[in-house]
Amino acid sequence: MERFPAFMMDERYQVGWKEITDEDLPPGDVTIRVKWSSINYKDGLATRKESRVVRKVPTILGIDLAGKVVESSDPELPPGLEVIATGYDLGTGGPGGYTQRVRLPREWVLPLPRGLSLREAMILGTAGFTAALAIHRMEQNGLRPDGGPVLVTGASGGVGSLAVDMLAGLGYTVEASSGDPEAEGYLRRLGAAQILPREEVTRPQRPLESGRWQGAIDPVGGPVLPSILPRIRPGGSVGLMGNRGGAEFTTTVFPFILRGVSLLGIDSAYCPRPLREEVWSRLGKDLKPRHLELLVTRELSRDELEEGLQTILEGKIRGRWIVRLD
Repeated sequence: MERFPAFMMDERYQVGWKEITDEDLPPGDVTIRVKWSSINYKDGLATRKESRVVRKVPTILGIDLAGKVVESSDPELPPGLEVIATGYDLGTGGPGGYTQRVRLPREWVLPLPRGLSLREAMILGTAGFTAALAIHRMEQNGLRPDGGPVLVTGASGGVGSLAVDMLAGLGYTVEASSGDPEAEGYLRRLGAAQILPREEVTRPQRPLESGRWQGAIDPVGGPVLPSILPRIRPGGSVGLMGNRGGAEFTTTVFPFILRGVSLLGIDSAYCPRPLREEVWSRLGKDLKPRHLELLVTRELSRDELEEGLQTILEGKIRGRWIVRLD
């Protein structure tokens, strides 16, 4: 029986590569030969027992994967089909993408969207899907290209970089905030019209300020969010999907009750399947970033994965790092 490497957390919460076989994989409907994965902040957290991201051990880590079906009990996912999987319990409560073979429930698996290669799908990965989901929901709330500037915080990270590129490609005026003083050229190439230092976005605000942005995408949270909300225009929205800046914040009710601002929680892990399919379809079409290769700032081998996971925890990754597994 074929043996293959998998990056796992074991029963002692120790993390590393291990040789396994198909017999070590849990039951499932679809067996996939994995070609590509990616590195997300959640992947870094998953290596730390104290983070409690991983809920079941032993498990293969990695919340993204793209590859080809090799065995399937589902006629809609036949052998040879190129597929992707992100979200659900991938790499946290079930097997993940840092492996050469994996067996998953069929509901976790989507056919590769038209307009994307497997590699491009992992440049996007959970980060790209999250950014696209935020834009999609904010557009449903009234966001439009001629409605004024849109703020993106944490703009040099994975979600932020992808959001900047997607919004600019749709014709939005993007103002990007980053704590990386060397990221200005990179963000302008992605389409940002203005670069704001982190201090400008996190400075204390009165309960209401002059409306500056029609919307904001915030993967940071913490003290950033209460600084943003007083400056959202009437009827605008904030898509919130991260807590890099902290899990708690304090604000007032005034942006909500006097300006009708909406705070939209963006949950990419358990997004309903019909909406997941719709947003991934858009990622192969109008939401496909124009600068995918610029967004990939590093392509890792298996031997470099642990270094990458540590680096993202230190906040030192710009753009997207992807992992070649096959």
